[in-house]
Amino acid sequence: MLLLNFSLKLKEKFFIIILLFLYIKILYVQKMGKKTRELVKDFADELVKILNKAYADELIAVFYYKHAAKMAKGLNAPNVASALEKAAKDEEEHADELAERIIQLGGEPLGDFGKIVPEANCPKVELPGDWSDLKGILRAAIDAERCAIDVYNKIIEWLRNVGRDPVTLHVIRHIMQEEMEHEEMFETILGEEY
Repeated sequence: MLLLNFSLKLKEKFFIIILLFLYIKILYVQKMGKKTRELVKDFADELVKILNKAYADELIAVFYYKHAAKMAKGLNAPNVASALEKAAKDEEEHADELAERIIQLGGEPLGDFGKIVPEANCPKVELPGDWSDLKGILRAAIDAERCAIDVYNKIIEWLRNVGRDPVTLHVIRHIMQEEMEHEEMFETILGEEY
């Protein structure tokens, strides 16, 4: 089993654990009914590709936010870490929601660790090298949230142009709302215009 290979880097082990957890969780998700498949049949394959890219973004955000939360140093580090942990929890829920929708659409969520970064829209959170640079950490988180907001806004526009899929639209709007809340939370903690 992959988890027994101790030569894997910590980051790879973390993603493998997340992927295994999500895979087990989504085994219970049912595929779409006949009428629902009719509504999305003309664009389901393309939608799965788009959602998989967003799924990769969410997994990357979980990793970077959790890592930054553990590494943050300084007087205000507990507040910053708490916000990052909250955002990471939400990002993991977003990944779950996207994985469930991908399966409902007849697709398969990314399951190959090596494809996560190449498939992502927002493949890296540019964290500062100095973990006591809390403003730098917050700016990186704000940039990541802004990238996510742009991605979900484009998905909404795409859905409006290709056809009717109210379920995916609802999922994406929900996720986008939380990404906007994260951006506002990080901006508030930063306490300056960015």
